[in-house]
Amino acid sequence: MNGNDEDPAPTRPRPASHGAELHERLALHGGAPIRRTPWPTYDKGAVHVCADDEEAAMRAIRSHLYFRYDQRTEAETECGQFEAELCRYFGTRHALAVSSGTAALALAIMGAAVPPGSLVACPGFTFVATPSAIVLAGCRPFLAEVDDDLRMDLDDLRRRWRPEIRAILVVHMRGFAADVAALAAFAAEMGVPLIEDAVPALGAELHGRKLGTFGVAGAFSTQSDKALNCGEGGFLVTDDSTLFGRAVALSGAYEGRLRRHFPGTEPPVDGLDLPLLSLRMDEIRAALLRAELTRLPQRLALFHRNYAQVSGALADLPGIAVRNPVAPGAYLGEAFVFRVPGGDAGWFARALRAEGIDARNIGADDDLNVRAFWNWRFMYDDRDPARVRATLPRTARLLAETVDVPLSSSLTPDDCDQLIRAVRKIAAAAGTPGGATPDGSRPAAVGVESVRA
Repeated sequence: MNGNDEDPAPTRPRPASHGAELHERLALHGGAPIRRTPWPTYDKGAVHVCADDEEAAMRAIRSHLYFRYDQRTEAETECGQFEAELCRYFGTRHALAVSSGTAALALAIMGAAVPPGSLVACPGFTFVATPSAIVLAGCRPFLAEVDDDLRMDLDDLRRRWRPEIRAILVVHMRGFAADVAALAAFAAEMGVPLIEDAVPALGAELHGRKLGTFGVAGAFSTQSDKALNCGEGGFLVTDDSTLFGRAVALSGAYEGRLRRHFPGTEPPVDGLDLPLLSLRMDEIRAALLRAELTRLPQRLALFHRNYAQVSGALADLPGIAVRNPVAPGAYLGEAFVFRVPGGDAGWFARALRAEGIDARNIGADDDLNVRAFWNWRFMYDDRDPARVRATLPRTARLLAETVDVPLSSSLTPDDCDQLIRAVRKIAAAAGTPGGATPDGSRPAAVGVESVRA
């Protein structure tokens, strides 16, 4: 398996598209790149923030009231109003704004009273925050394989189920819905709670129902690359008042402040029975997020527009397998993820970057990508990545084949067209009879076999 920074030819000829791309020399080998300006991403400032959002944050700054639990009533605070607006948006009874998506996940696990030391099942393809949150909650991650579309494999989880597993943490990874309805039914069968890591999928829906509302709780992030962005932050939503009360107390509602979240009734828990972890959100972030929430539908529409343009143009391109949603439209659209079955995904990602498109091979040997489970060294006594990969061989193989391209909501149709052209150009150069191969040569015509998802 070749890494992102290596430059070998693929091990066998690759299929190609048709068109002008067939005869273009790769930028990787001295050809003209498709794009010469930086690919828009959050870490370059390509974020969906407008003047009204900035003014909302400034309003909170000028108030000099930055702590959510001051002399005001809950309904007067930015955090309290943000939570009420989240409840309306998600159709849930409760919402709690916190310091990060990781905090929201850990609070959901602890709020669900999962016994410390228990195993919590999660997929082998996720961001490192997922197993980290399980550890933060005092539990142990139990990794399940993923299927060809990189979703948690229920069949594998069922085969390897152990009685020590006391919760399932499903992840809507890279904005694509998991088969959460099936997992919820399985969790009920096993008598354990299902918690949704919807951190990468804020606003996405499955069959008209928002992700994060299928389990006992849903956790979300408002970090800079998320659909709502305040730099750092997160929240959880739930209909379970006891889970919510525990999460509120744990997050830092001390000395009677827990009562503010249960107006007109007694809280279902006593905050003094739980440790105080100080995972609260501040008023400045909440004010910014409240303003952004009013424009969330427009941002979601931009994600879907961009993803539809890219995936529609490349869905049938021979040589790559575009990730399929579990149901039509069941994705956010913040990333274009595809596999290069049997080919060299590391080389493909490197070639895309040379064309001016940000891309990573998730399973590259030389990229310490924290979405690859063998890089979660805190979980393993064995430091040999090969032996760790062997614990989830299917997931390891699929991640080695996977290329990930970020799709900012700020992309224009022209940006998306450049991505389409770049992918076609690289696929063509990798395997077209008479076309330029990755090393720049032009081989004699050979037969090629189409690889389909």
